[in-house]
Amino acid sequence: MEADGNQSQSPKARAELEALRARVAVLEARAPARHRLRARSLFAVLLVLVAAVLTPLSIVATWAKNEIGDTDNYVAMMAPLASDPDVQSAVADRVTGAVMKHLDVKALLADVAPADRPVVDKALSRLSGPLTTGVSDFVRGTVEKFVAGDAFATIWTDLNRAAQSATMKALSGSGGGAVKLTNDTVTIDLAPVIDRVKQRLVDRGLTVAAKIPEIHTDFTVLTSDSVGKAKKWFRALQIIGFWLPLVTLVLAAGGVLLAIRRRRALVTAALAIAAGAAVLGLAVWVGRAFYLDSLPSEVSQPAAGSVFDALAGPVRALVRLMVTLGIVVALAAWLTGDGLTATRVRAMWSGGIGAVRDAAGVTGGPVGRWVHRARLWLNWTVVVVAAAVLVAWDRPTGLVTVWIALCALFALAVIEFLDDDSTPHLAVPGQ
Repeated sequence: MEADGNQSQSPKARAELEALRARVAVLEARAPARHRLRARSLFAVLLVLVAAVLTPLSIVATWAKNEIGDTDNYVAMMAPLASDPDVQSAVADRVTGAVMKHLDVKALLADVAPADRPVVDKALSRLSGPLTTGVSDFVRGTVEKFVAGDAFATIWTDLNRAAQSATMKALSGSGGGAVKLTNDTVTIDLAPVIDRVKQRLVDRGLTVAAKIPEIHTDFTVLTSDSVGKAKKWFRALQIIGFWLPLVTLVLAAGGVLLAIRRRRALVTAALAIAAGAAVLGLAVWVGRAFYLDSLPSEVSQPAAGSVFDALAGPVRALVRLMVTLGIVVALAAWLTGDGLTATRVRAMWSGGIGAVRDAAGVTGGPVGRWVHRARLWLNWTVVVVAAAVLVAWDRPTGLVTVWIALCALFALAVIEFLDDDSTPHLAVPGQ
């Protein structure tokens, strides 16, 4: 019956039926391909998201390995604190308090030799108030002069250099050395500073200061309930400090290469990585406020803020670097695309520089023709070189970033100016 029905159909109807069957077969054949494309796009998005999530952790791991784990970088990070007024004031408070705690003024002055009494009386005669207050002011003034000098800066640098290995032990859970980790607090022993201050007091006439015993007092570098928890992860961060950034980069590159629209994926990946770095920068900014608010009353908040800024400085620099690179790469990828807005921007750029070239009467010649052929590669070379300079720059500031961007724009403008294939302009009829 079915065969009779087919035979009774007209040739046109049979042709349409065969065409419909062929169309269905094509669609059925395309269905698996569409599923593969969707899976490919989904996997590409997943890789980009993972790279964005790993970006903050990569920055922290790099900081742990290259800044905290490297002696020279650690000293360079902590050395400027010796000239920080807040740190100097906090150290002066700690040293003065420690000296006065072990200085029995009346008993020690009673033991002063008759030959030394005029010198001590002369030193204390200019001090007003009770004797203990006068001696405290005298000691404080001596300490302030010392911590403001080069000798303290040298001791501070040597102390941090010698203590870097102890810092590693502290963060890995073992103690010892000038840096100790006790009850979630990292401290530096100021005994060398106190010894030098005692000698300064003796030199200034207070010879009884030589009888002060050896004093060990701690200067708080970092204190937080999370320091103890950080010990569990610090070693892991050091181990992955080199590999994690590479893995993040490979994941982002894999997501771009796997995507159907690679240019759009590159823009998305660059902005996602920049956003991940920006989230870390925001976390550091918010964390600083919470950290200072949680400090005990005996810890100087201004000095703690200076120490926090010194430790977080490399992290902030890496955040600025990643945000800048992400925006630059995304902008470069977008401008080289075929979008309507990007095309208009390129036309305005080329038209403006071309007008300047025509007004100056400059012809490209052989150089212009070569630049015209290699224009794409030259533009990307400028972008890559600018990014490499920014990456290689040690802790680039905002001003450095702006100057690198301006130099890159100037180089791109030069390439555009030289880009002239010497094609003659056709005259418009009637003009």
